[in-house]
This record gives sequence, structure tokens and C-alpha cells, in this order.
Amino acid sequence: MGKPVLMDFYAEWCGPCRQQSPIIDELKAKMGDKVDIQKIDVGVDSEQTRQYAAKYDIQFVPTLVIEKDGNLVRKLVGVQDLDTLEGILRPLVEQ
Repeated sequence: MGKPVLMDFYAEWCGPCRQQSPIIDELKAKMGDKVDIQKIDVGVDSEQTRQYAAKYDIQFVPTLVIEKDGNLVRKLVGVQDLDTLEGILRPLVEQ
């Protein structure tokens, strides 16, 4: 079994995304390499960004997508606090 993946869909111009960023950094510091954290700037027009945005139906930022073994676990729209994210990810790490 692989480790959980948290994808942070954000944009540089997004105020709430700037609020979410230090929470993600703190989560990374607490969970280390037990979680693969990927930041995806939807403000950058690239083929990969368009594919991700379409796959996960990203309409608002910030949006956080959590997957485990290629399966969608949760999709969270808006700023999420550290306790919420840790509460979702801890059981996935322990599987």
C-alpha cells in the first residue's frame, strides 16, 4: 500500500490560498514523508494542470484532494484547518 497523497490546488492571486499554504507547510512538518504533498498552481496554464483540474472537477481554490492508492478519499473546498487534515490523513498513514 502506498502513502496518501494530498494535492493542494491553489492560485497565487487567491487570498484564501495564502491562508491555506502555512497550514499545509505545518502539516508537512508534522507528518514528514508519510504523506506525499503536491502543490498545483491552477493559475499556470499547462497540459498537466488542465488534466488535473478536469479529473478532479476543480472549480474553486483552494481545493484539497486526498487520495490513497489512486482512489479518491476526500475533496475539500475552502481553507481547512490542521486538525481536520491530520484527522483525515493519520488513519490513512496507519493502514
